[in-house]
Amino acid sequence: MQSQNSGLIGAIEAGGTKFICALAQSDGTIVARARIDTRTPAECFPDLAAFFRESSEAHGPIAAFGVASFGPIDIDPTSPAYGTFTTTPKPGWQGARFHDVLDPFGVPFVVDTDVNGAALGEYLHGAGQGARTLAYTTIGTGVGTGVLRDGRSMMGFSHYEMGHIHPNHDRVADPFPGWCPYHGDCLEGLVAGPGIIKRWGKSLDQLAGDADKIELIGGYIADLAADLVLMHMPDRLIFGGGVMKAPGLIEAVRRRTLARLNGYIRHPRLDAGLETYIVGPALGDDAGITGAIALGHQALADR
Repeated sequence: MQSQNSGLIGAIEAGGTKFICALAQSDGTIVARARIDTRTPAECFPDLAAFFRESSEAHGPIAAFGVASFGPIDIDPTSPAYGTFTTTPKPGWQGARFHDVLDPFGVPFVVDTDVNGAALGEYLHGAGQGARTLAYTTIGTGVGTGVLRDGRSMMGFSHYEMGHIHPNHDRVADPFPGWCPYHGDCLEGLVAGPGIIKRWGKSLDQLAGDADKIELIGGYIADLAADLVLMHMPDRLIFGGGVMKAPGLIEAVRRRTLARLNGYIRHPRLDAGLETYIVGPALGDDAGITGAIALGHQALADR
């Protein structure tokens, strides 16, 4: 039986291992939700379409969609390839288009990156509230950063790829060559979850008692944090993702970021110890789907 609610938002958080799908009311209340394992587009897209068709039949018409997706993906709405995966190393996804699953619904949609979506969720309802410029970094299976200005994601001809900067890597102290198939020892190649397991045989949270390993990974991440400060001067840095859950890591990032900046930037935003400047996500694992719902509202506003 359909409710009287209309103008529902369809939301998709597309990750490397799973898709989270939700149908939400205008106030953000989720009325239906599902998890779909990430396989090939030919397998995932029919499951996505079926979820939204069935949820719409139960709860009411969908007015717009918001998509926060892994990439690389074209997020320029003026591009003919908008919503299309580009150089993603995920097998089968290069060239796949969200249009193929969403166009049949006949409503507007916005496609952005997963980290931009998580940043938007935190900006609106979490640890990013009150920050005019916000940088959100996730460190898990991969590494990505989204930067928002007044609640809108920033980009150039494409979205930012901060996970592929090259941090300071002393190959004598740390001979690990990295695991990124494109750059070897870029940040993602050194600190993402698969690289940590390849390097030490365990996830970082299982190595939390080894202070040297925590400091090493924290130092690499601090290179990114310092670069974000110098390039964007954000009001706050949020670091999320599975790797960042390792005990002691965020404290190491704060210490090493202060050392990298070396007193050069002085501002009230940069509190002593950076305890309110470099923080974890307040929404936890719901940051992405919360942001995807907000992207759906942007689709309606921009229509």
